[in-house]
Amino acid sequence: MNEPTFPPLMSGERVEGGIDPFEKACAMAALGCDAGRIVYDITADRLAAALVVAPEVPLEAAMAVLPACGIGFQNALGALGPPEVAVHLEWDGGIRVNGGACGRLRAMADTSDPRAEPSWLVIGLDVPLMQLAARPGDRPDQTALYEEGCADVDPVALLESWARHTLVWINRWEDAGARALQSEWRGLVDTIGEDVTRNGLTGTFLGVDENFGMLLRAGEATHLVPLSKVLEQKT
Repeated sequence: MNEPTFPPLMSGERVEGGIDPFEKACAMAALGCDAGRIVYDITADRLAAALVVAPEVPLEAAMAVLPACGIGFQNALGALGPPEVAVHLEWDGGIRVNGGACGRLRAMADTSDPRAEPSWLVIGLDVPLMQLAARPGDRPDQTALYEEGCADVDPVALLESWARHTLVWINRWEDAGARALQSEWRGLVDTIGEDVTRNGLTGTFLGVDENFGMLLRAGEATHLVPLSKVLEQKT
């Protein structure tokens, strides 16, 4: 496998032997590694990677990096995959390809206080290339890239493209705020207007606030579910 080439301000580190890139990146971030480090593992059936960032804003605003990484993946697959492949994003980091669940984005930071500025924030990308443990049709709600017409997409090129497009969107967010990011993201989220359950609440997904917090209409009340609620807890 060719080693990926990343844009300036980013660097890569490959892991093997069943090491989870997300867990490795979180451990490295806690020890003070540079922002822009991408830890990755590419196997026959899966692409997994994690990006370390050091946002200089409070956590609630910094969570915009999660949808930025999602847009980056959509842009990357859109550039490399067949034009008929549709990629949609879920508010909590889920990725859907042609309507089927196809991996996810996840997040962890060194704080869970939405008002505190995190020393580090790690966003993980986990996308199945093929479903080795199940036959096509066994899990109709789940899919993999190769089953959706993307067998010719080189996973190394996809990782490189994800890094480039994600960097563009993070820079755009840092330079111009969340408005352009939200405009792009809303076009990729197909559950707005539908009933969803999040954080113990069930209601209509109305959209998001300026920090990508979910606005959930339940009865006569509108509730705000901060995006920081999707953060995984350190063990």
